[in-house]
Amino acid sequence: MTDLQDLRTRVCALHTELTRWDLVAWTSGNVSARVPGTDRMVIKASGVSYDDLVPEHMVECDLHGRPVHDSGHSPSSDTAAHAYVYRALPGIGGVVHTHSPYATAWAARGEPIPCAVTAMADEFGGDIPVGPFSRIGDDSIGRGIVATLEHHRSPAVLMAHHGVFTVGATAKDAVKAAVMCEDVARTLHLARQNGPLERLPQEDIDALHDRYRNVYGQK
Repeated sequence: MTDLQDLRTRVCALHTELTRWDLVAWTSGNVSARVPGTDRMVIKASGVSYDDLVPEHMVECDLHGRPVHDSGHSPSSDTAAHAYVYRALPGIGGVVHTHSPYATAWAARGEPIPCAVTAMADEFGGDIPVGPFSRIGDDSIGRGIVATLEHHRSPAVLMAHHGVFTVGATAKDAVKAAVMCEDVARTLHLARQNGPLERLPQEDIDALHDRYRNVYGQK
């Protein structure tokens, strides 16, 4: 129980990053995390204000999106999508969903974000792809996320006419991907105002991505 409570506390705290970086509005968006060593996850309760979030609002569910206990809180309406990602991708420990404005504008156009700056090559290893449109209510969105990401190195996908989903080995990694996705979406939107975007050569993308993963930072 202590480990579960610690996870709830960490996931609750990560939601402040969504508001800090202007990735969400009102009660939209959510962060979830796999409960290590189990077939369970925790995810933000539905419709709770970010200002009011406490660890107890992180609802424990199985990997079909069903609450494990009657906590008095309903899980996010995106729970089925998150749960499918965890079922399909055992290496994923965190999932984030936002409607961040610049990235969602690309999603509204059904247009991938081309890898035209080094920051994208570093973090995403190529373009940020677009996944299919699906209505909320079952695991269709999750299926679209998995089917799209299996063909890309990107930890982010723009779900058409909807918004952004990101994944990571941990919930913090998935939040970082959401922050970086919005950052490059904004940069490339601004760049496109002055003309067409030129994608980086693939060999440079590969080299930059490899260096970022294996050389950059502290070891």
